[in-house]
Amino acid sequence: MDGLVSNAALIAGVAGGTQSSSDSSAVLLAGFAGLAAGAFSMAAGEYASVASQSEAAERAIAIERREIIANPEAERAELSEALQAKGLEPGLADEVSRQVHRDVDKAVAVHSMEEFGVDPDDLASPMLAAVSSFLSFSLGGVVPLLPYLFGAPNVLLALGLTLIALFACGAVVTRLTSRPWWFGGLRQAALGGAAFALTWGIGSLVGTGIG
Repeated sequence: MDGLVSNAALIAGVAGGTQSSSDSSAVLLAGFAGLAAGAFSMAAGEYASVASQSEAAERAIAIERREIIANPEAERAELSEALQAKGLEPGLADEVSRQVHRDVDKAVAVHSMEEFGVDPDDLASPMLAAVSSFLSFSLGGVVPLLPYLFGAPNVLLALGLTLIALFACGAVVTRLTSRPWWFGGLRQAALGGAAFALTWGIGSLVGTGIG
């Protein structure tokens, strides 16, 4: 949806700035440039974000490992208290804690999950996040360009196709929420339409000012 909205809004702004919506070469150039810039920006940002999160998690896990090795009894007691807080009886919690701490790696994994919700064996991959963001943004960003690639005379078909795609995406997202599908679809389409209208207006004003 980021790719859909941002690239369609960019196209709307360029089309508004040309005053005619018919300068397909300028719109196509802006659209492809926006698609490439947005996709690479999303990929770079996601890579840096996920890498930072993974590195922070690795640091926290390393600290937890040192604490378990340096103070095993205190860490066992801490785990026992956490298990009791979840409803285990004291004796059972102590026994579970004792068995977990037989293996340092298992103890680190359990403490990491209990204390900061991180599985040491399942840290997020920065490269996977970057590639996924690049592909998903590109998939959305190419939608408003399709009508121009097939000879559309103006921006209306591009925006119409984008609104349909936004409605479909918004409807699909409601499968994870309590809202009806039509509500999610209309909301996403309305937000996208507002972005298109605003950038069209800004493009028209700027185009008039520099024309």
